[in-house]
Amino acid sequence: MSAAPTMTSDLTARAEAARKQLDEHTREIVQWHFDPQTGCPFWLEYAEKLSWDPRKEVNCYDDLDKFDGFQDEWLRGGPVRRWVPKGIVGKPIYVFETGGSTGVPKSRINSDDFRIDYEMFSETLNDASFPIGADWLMLGPSGPRRLRLAVEHLAQFRSGIAFGVDMDPRWVVKLLKKGRVNEMHEYKDHVVDQGLTILKAHPNVQCMFTTPKLLEAICERVSLAKVGIKGVFCGGTQMTPQFHRFAREELLEGKVEFVPTYGNTLMGLACHKPFDPADNYDIIYHPPCPRAMVEVVNFDDEKTIVDYGEWGRARLTTLTKEFFMPRFLERDEVKRTPPCEKYPWDGCANVRPFSGFQNKVVEGVY
Repeated sequence: MSAAPTMTSDLTARAEAARKQLDEHTREIVQWHFDPQTGCPFWLEYAEKLSWDPRKEVNCYDDLDKFDGFQDEWLRGGPVRRWVPKGIVGKPIYVFETGGSTGVPKSRINSDDFRIDYEMFSETLNDASFPIGADWLMLGPSGPRRLRLAVEHLAQFRSGIAFGVDMDPRWVVKLLKKGRVNEMHEYKDHVVDQGLTILKAHPNVQCMFTTPKLLEAICERVSLAKVGIKGVFCGGTQMTPQFHRFAREELLEGKVEFVPTYGNTLMGLACHKPFDPADNYDIIYHPPCPRAMVEVVNFDDEKTIVDYGEWGRARLTTLTKEFFMPRFLERDEVKRTPPCEKYPWDGCANVRPFSGFQNKVVEGVY
């Protein structure tokens, strides 16, 4: 890895401490998933084909390079129980899916991970903009994704109640592929109408999750500040510096806090670096270390991390007792960014679909 830009001695020390924690956490998770008493069938069978023992040879995060890259095909289709660690057998198990825009959706099992992820995210929120006891509107995908349950838990964790409006992005993708643009807009209006009904009927709804395109659509109809919204957290790949500025200055009129996030079923939730005008509205995310890490690797060499400020492909590693996924190449490309005061580990900026795909990914209302 290249050397980080000049940092304060305090930030350097905190970055070193975070790295030490990541190494310790990596050892713990690898021990768990490859122990016959606690591991899942997939990794226990995988280990039988190796000429080395992960429990002996993985002593730090960098040692995960000894694994071949994680293949997304392993998560497409069943049997899904091969991913349930023996150590959590007997607990309620959820199955969450990715969007399915690149084929058969990938599946990930969950028990408590989605709750833990969003409790960690809750700690990053400003209580003035996301008040304790306020209710939430979740305007976005539910169904096989974890977003509805996760946002609902976030609201409950903050002593609120979540009102949900479903949006099915798979239907939107079908409409777009068939050129049925008018019907797509009718469906979007249908979703927005339901959201507006909730906002008008329930004055304690002060917090909101939605996607960039739905945020723009609802703000064309109403001033969120005037209907009592104080904070919006927003996720989706259609997040650019231009949209970031547009959302803060125009859609939310500079009166509602805007918290962009980058997350998916496989990783959890990456938090946005606190807004700083010096960043020129770059969308800078930091993964939930040590539970997941995102690194930016060379487009032609997935083992080589690019320098700060350079673009590359996002390489994701997930490290929880429920799910172990080392060195997975995401469908996104990003710019590598250095640690910051709030998050003393690498970040990535301006996520966009990987340009190396031959077929363009249809993002729909995301």
